[in-house]
Amino acid sequence: MNKSIFETAQPILNNLITHDYQAYFVGGSVRDYLMHKDIHDIDITTSATPDEIEAIFDKTIPIGREHGTINVVYKQEQYEITTFRAEGEYDDHRRPNAVYFVRSLYEDVKRRDFTMNAIAMDKNYQILDYFNGQQDIKDKIIRTVGNADERFNEDALRIIRGLRFQSQLGFTLEESTYNGMKTHIASIEHLSIERIIVELKKLFAGKYVAQSYKNLMALQAFDYITFFKQFDFTKFRVNTAVEFSLLLAALKVQQPTVEIPLSKLKISNQEKKEIAKYMQLLQTLPNITSKNDLKYFVYDFGKSDITKVLNQSELLHNNHIIDLQPLIINTTTINEIYSQLPITSRKQLAINGNDLLTTLNQSGGAWLKPLLRDIECAIIRGEITNQKNEILEWVKKHVKI
Repeated sequence: MNKSIFETAQPILNNLITHDYQAYFVGGSVRDYLMHKDIHDIDITTSATPDEIEAIFDKTIPIGREHGTINVVYKQEQYEITTFRAEGEYDDHRRPNAVYFVRSLYEDVKRRDFTMNAIAMDKNYQILDYFNGQQDIKDKIIRTVGNADERFNEDALRIIRGLRFQSQLGFTLEESTYNGMKTHIASIEHLSIERIIVELKKLFAGKYVAQSYKNLMALQAFDYITFFKQFDFTKFRVNTAVEFSLLLAALKVQQPTVEIPLSKLKISNQEKKEIAKYMQLLQTLPNITSKNDLKYFVYDFGKSDITKVLNQSELLHNNHIIDLQPLIINTTTINEIYSQLPITSRKQLAINGNDLLTTLNQSGGAWLKPLLRDIECAIIRGEITNQKNEILEWVKKHVKI
């Protein structure tokens, strides 16, 4: 088992313990440690209150102080430390109306979502497991801590999280846990779309997404999520892991009559651009009928994005979006064409708009952009090389304004 990340954080626990407080590693890092999986970050829980944590450590960041979380900076690394806490009633299926600091580890872990995430570990790697999380990990079962109805009624996002864990781990949903999801699925409509998107991105990237997707469909989860409720998911199948942006592009291309803006998802502008590019790529693919078309296609979209799409041939076929012809368009051909392109972006052109305005003695206008495109295509076809004088001579011969 990889203990190095815990060893690095040992001084944090030791400092808390030296000051007569309890301190443990908890949550996903402990779960992944027991499963022999890579660990990327760790969470620490302690009986010390936020005030007491800040008094002990020299450099702290009160990033989530009202919820009992303080970030401790130690040797240029940040460690998230959360005080043992209990929670009041949940008024909106999203967050508790109050958080209470407690001195008991048991009181803290009993409020967590699933048994596999409610396991704590002390500085000597001794496990504290009040809810048989280790056995559930061994049996590959996702089970709520305590009563499923209570856990999902408190925070409906736990339903999506449970399906996300299933997609990542390939575990089975325990019967009462699944039934609790079914009972409370409508409550996810109260969640912010941002919280849902974070989980869906991980879910669709999971190795075992096929089973999780079946459960999403069986639970009719998309009926309660803004943006997604507009689409007919009975027509859409997902059997293998897929990048979220590409999934959305495929969905919109499959169902073009659904006119709902991506702004409803509250994703970044960069993600919106990625989705638009994937959509254009998918719509362009069927129109490739010649070698030059293929060259333009590789130039316009780049080998990375094209390869991602080619790797989703099953998704595209199953959803009747496009049937790729592997003998004509495949990664080997795409890589070969890309390596032979004389330029790979407009920025590499040996001329710019001002050069064209000067040469043609014209002022700017709508004609300039298509002319630059014609020049790009001529270079890609091999009619001219990317040399300033040669390009301008070609323009004088072929362009009439």
